[in-house]
Amino acid sequence: MAQQHLDPTDPQLGSAGPAPTGDVLAGYLRAQATEFLRALRLHRETGSGANGSEGSAEAARALRRSARRISASLHTFQPLLDTDWCEGMRPELAWVSGTLAMEHAYTARLERLLSALHRLSGSTAFPAQATEAAAGHRAGAPAGQTATQERGNLTVGAAKAGALLDRQLTLARTRAHSTALQALGSSRFHAIADKVAVLASEVPLTATAAAADLRPHARAAEERLRDAVAALPLITAGSPYNAAALVHGLSPDTVPHPQDAPWHQVRLLLRLHRYAREAACGPQGNTVVDLRLLSAGQALNRHRDASEAAAAAAQAARTPRIAPATAYALGVLHADQRHEVEAARFAFQQAWQKEAVSTR
Repeated sequence: MAQQHLDPTDPQLGSAGPAPTGDVLAGYLRAQATEFLRALRLHRETGSGANGSEGSAEAARALRRSARRISASLHTFQPLLDTDWCEGMRPELAWVSGTLAMEHAYTARLERLLSALHRLSGSTAFPAQATEAAAGHRAGAPAGQTATQERGNLTVGAAKAGALLDRQLTLARTRAHSTALQALGSSRFHAIADKVAVLASEVPLTATAAAADLRPHARAAEERLRDAVAALPLITAGSPYNAAALVHGLSPDTVPHPQDAPWHQVRLLLRLHRYAREAACGPQGNTVVDLRLLSAGQALNRHRDASEAAAAAAQAARTPRIAPATAYALGVLHADQRHEVEAARFAFQQAWQKEAVSTR
């Protein structure tokens, strides 16, 4: 199968009409800086106690969104901006975004894993009641009903595995929440907020940036994405079940799964490409949503989530002195999430192929 690429003549980045210039970039950065400050004000107004509130959680998400877009623009369009300022701001914005993302990540990961355990064990009473129900079922089952016994064993193990994951990930989420609160109150964050406040009114463009065309820089971001996708094993991902990758994923090695890194990189480059389009197209162009890119991005998000969930299940299985049934359930859960990884790769391959076919 030939490698599939994005349309090299993106209509939003085409040559028709006036070229977007540094002034358009400045407007985009000012708008994102204003969103950052608005979200910060909302976060302070909605409170930031031990458990937080829905308003503060939404404010944290808005802070992350604007921080990512500012940081991405500094990366893509750095030749048009003051170099020292960009190099000083980018890692700080990445720190803000990464710190604020952890609490949500742990919450979503726990929900994903518990839902998968529900599905795999066929249990509706989970986790505490499932243990009792499965034990009673095993006691009355005929000896020959192997499949039923295995499901009962999985149900017992799933209950204990769910309780273990709940303890571990809830503790991690609580620590991430405390870390985020400390970060938002730190002098480091206040320094970043001050710089973003200045950015809301004054963008450090170079002397020639005001008249410079943004499109070559946006196309360069697209080319980096193309090259990264070209290096992916899309032929293997053309099957929804990649047994070889699954077997490799069952390795007891504690390092991140070696096959996942290139896909995570494509996800980041796809985000940079999307944000570059936003900046280069200006306020009117930003209202246009490319559903094919959106589908590809959603598939890569699912890939990331399943990969990290599988790693969490594997880590829990390494807990000392856990019961064999618990380890068994966590092993099944790990395999299930690696299957989800392969399904997400297949979904990305389909979205990418649709992208290419629709532009022929």
